[in-house]
Amino acid sequence: MSLNEVVSAERLHIGFFGLRNAGKSSVVNAVTGQEMSLVSDVKGTTTDPVKKAMELLPLGPVVIVDTPGIDDEGTLGEMRVKKTKQVLNYIDIAVLVVDSTVGLQDFDREMLALFDKKKIPFVVAYNKSDLFAENVQLDDKTILVSAKNGTNINELKNKIAQAVKVQNENKRVVGDLLKTGDMVVLVTPIDSAAPKGRLILPQQMTIRDILDSGAIPVVTRETELENTLNALKEKPKMVITDSQAFGFVSKIVGDIQLTSFSILMARYKGSLESAIKGAEKMKNLNEGDTILISEGCTHHRQCGDIGTQKLPKWLKEYSGKELNFKFTSGKDFPEDLSGVSLVIHCGGCMLTEREMQYRRRFCEENNVPITNYGTAIAQINGILEKSLKPIK
Repeated sequence: MSLNEVVSAERLHIGFFGLRNAGKSSVVNAVTGQEMSLVSDVKGTTTDPVKKAMELLPLGPVVIVDTPGIDDEGTLGEMRVKKTKQVLNYIDIAVLVVDSTVGLQDFDREMLALFDKKKIPFVVAYNKSDLFAENVQLDDKTILVSAKNGTNINELKNKIAQAVKVQNENKRVVGDLLKTGDMVVLVTPIDSAAPKGRLILPQQMTIRDILDSGAIPVVTRETELENTLNALKEKPKMVITDSQAFGFVSKIVGDIQLTSFSILMARYKGSLESAIKGAEKMKNLNEGDTILISEGCTHHRQCGDIGTQKLPKWLKEYSGKELNFKFTSGKDFPEDLSGVSLVIHCGGCMLTEREMQYRRRFCEENNVPITNYGTAIAQINGILEKSLKPIK
């Protein structure tokens, strides 16, 4: 991935919902201008959420999500509907496609209620308006369209753009903490789980943000950090490290400001305050407590994996207790946190901000503290206060 590409988690996510045969997939294809989804007269053609990253005017970089029908039936149908509702945890705006020849149905009203409950902006697109469109109550959130004839498809895209909240273009990873000419040393151990020749996403995002700020990034491994600092004519403004090297790096940097990519990502995703509170729970873990360690991406587990091996080992040593661990990755986040005493989440670079906020709120609603990798590791190493100073 180049530094100029917009990753999926940073794109606007638009979800399309509707009854089977409302013409939802046809509307998706008309909006995207391509055959993204299969279209058929057979009910239930779309059986899983289908995603497509693309550029869509006037919105820019987006991810389009086509979902199974919300009225699907049977055991498999229930599973598909469950998958459809899970999409609500990460989309930024919803489009409810309604068959204008039959009007709003109970399933449609149920989805509208869920949009309101989850505070998701939405547009209702009454499809098949070329056949029949009487008795449709139009307002600023509704529009008549025809996927077959292309009627009002551009207007639908404009309405989506108007309905969604403007993304915070001023949101920064670290650039707002820097001024032109500041030097920042980035400590990037070679992650065995990362593809060969590639930095992991938080490192890429941080480097780009430093460059955009007119500051100067200096990248090194932890094994060359001391020599790097000695080679610099002046002290750097800040050192940002991979969390796994926190303990080692903190002994070298002295009084230089220090934080981690993971802590910066928690700040970027709006979950740092909860992560700090969650780290406090680590001081009071009890024998037999269950810790859920959750990652937003999926990768092949290797020897020394941070989530499944290093963190459990460090937590047991830190607490002096025998603990139990559960693990999740990707989109699989539990809907039941019974018996879980603490959630430790990755930085969430591969998840949208909305999904990270959903997971945070879900934990808080269930009275389960949640922290993240960087905050937890800083707490374990006794340097949490120090690692927060650059951003307080």
